[in-house]
Amino acid sequence: MHPSYRPSRRRLIKSMLASGIAAPALLRGTGALAAYPDRPVRVIVANTPGGPSDITARILTAALSEQTGKTFVVENKGGGGGNIGMGYVAHAEPDGYTLILATNSLSVNVALYHQIPYDPLKDFVAVSEVAGSPNTFAVKADLGANTMKDFIAMAKKAPEKFNVATPPIGTAPQMQAEVLKIREGLQKMATVVFKGGGDALAAMLAGTAQLSSGALGPVHPHIKSGAVKCLAVTGDTRWGDLPDVPTMLDLGYKDFVFSTDTVLLAPAGTPPDVVSWLEKETLAVLRKPDVNERLLKGGFAVRIKGGKDASARIAKEIKQYTDVIAQAGIQKIN
Repeated sequence: MHPSYRPSRRRLIKSMLASGIAAPALLRGTGALAAYPDRPVRVIVANTPGGPSDITARILTAALSEQTGKTFVVENKGGGGGNIGMGYVAHAEPDGYTLILATNSLSVNVALYHQIPYDPLKDFVAVSEVAGSPNTFAVKADLGANTMKDFIAMAKKAPEKFNVATPPIGTAPQMQAEVLKIREGLQKMATVVFKGGGDALAAMLAGTAQLSSGALGPVHPHIKSGAVKCLAVTGDTRWGDLPDVPTMLDLGYKDFVFSTDTVLLAPAGTPPDVVSWLEKETLAVLRKPDVNERLLKGGFAVRIKGGKDASARIAKEIKQYTDVIAQAGIQKIN
């Protein structure tokens, strides 16, 4: 063996298993585990800055750093409809130092792409749910559309002059935009897909897109300021501080419920005691009134649920979005 070669921990565990030595015995023998984390923990966001997962991740990592005295940092790895960041974490060392705050794209992409670089059920271990946000359809206040009906009428008159900005392909907001277009016969209205929700919102605010389909969190302050008109939320109930904004269900769109939910995941094979520590600390942080308030003000409802519930949500969503994609006739992506 070349003297400069240092086998990775994952390769070492696999080698030990192949030799008949139990991996847990190897893990118990490492002194680093007792001191975890003794270096910064990276929380990967598979989108660009400014979107719902990025906002949630930054609130969460700041709170975890403050509570534990350890260092948690956010690293954005956008692109590929979220597949780049998710694939990166799926194949990272399972040592607890690389995590991902994943959105529904984790589940959606199973049915949307012919091939993805991860298996959502086998390549990750769930730490906890974190927060969820109903999605929205929103326009600039000066567009002249005060209701969803107004916007649909305007878009049908001149669909070539209207487009809808969404986060990456495979996100819940991108899915709901395509479902809206199909149900309203607006296939000629272009969908402009961005690397992240923040970028999509910026396009609508700049006037290069007329409709924004995105999570409530990023657009919430613009709605409250009056710069943006929220035509509808896509949760199953109205949002607390936006009582006058109807749900799509209120408007007669049957089964039109979409949300952007976040779960904290680690690569499969991460030591159980590390996952347990992360789950305990994350749930403790989410119970803090100040963290809860920060997320709520940003348009996110805290979900204080552990890894078992997070795993169940992922399994349920895979089936849900597989059905949505099939019913909407959305073509798979190579």
